[in-house]
Amino acid sequence: MAIKSTIFKAELQITDMDRNYYQDHQLTIARHPSESTERMMVRLLSFALYASESLQFTKGLSAEDEPDIWQKSLSDEIEVWIDLGQPDEKRIRRACGRARQVIVCIYQYRSGKAWWEQQASKLARFDNLGIIALPDETVAALGQMAQRAMRLQCTIQDGHLWFTNGEQSLEITPEIWKSGK
Repeated sequence: MAIKSTIFKAELQITDMDRNYYQDHQLTIARHPSESTERMMVRLLSFALYASESLQFTKGLSAEDEPDIWQKSLSDEIEVWIDLGQPDEKRIRRACGRARQVIVCIYQYRSGKAWWEQQASKLARFDNLGIIALPDETVAALGQMAQRAMRLQCTIQDGHLWFTNGEQSLEITPEIWKSGK
C-alpha cells in the first residue's frame, strides 16, 4: 500500500512592498511522502515571493510535466513556472519554451553551487530564466516553522523577506544567481 501525502494548511498573509501586492491566502499543501519538511516550506516561501491571485501549487513531485508551482492565464498559457532544486538542462529548456517566466529556487546550497557552476554557461541564453538560492541555515529554520496548521506572515521589501508565525521570526535574503525578465 502506498504512503499518502501529508496535508498542511497555511494561512499566509503577504505584504510585498516591492511589487505592491498585499493579500491573504488560504493554502492547502500536500507534502509528498518523499518530500522533506524543509522542501515543503521552501515551496511555501517561493509561493510568497511570486504570489498572485492565480499562482497555485501543482502535483509537483507526482507529475513530471509540471513544476512545483505555476501561474496560468485564463487561456491556459503558463505565465510563471517555479521549480525547486536542481533540474536538468533539458527540463529547464523545455520550461523556458513553455512559460513566460521560469524560476529555479535552489535550497541545497553547497550542491546547488556546484550545479550552477556546471549549468551557468548553458543556461545563460534563457532571458526568461531566474535562479535564486537559499542558504542552508535559512532552509533549516524554515523547516522548524512547519506545523500542520500554520498562520504565517511574510513581508517583502528591497529583496529581503521576513517570515513570522507569531512565535518565531526569520529574515531571509535569497541570493540571485541569474535574473530573468
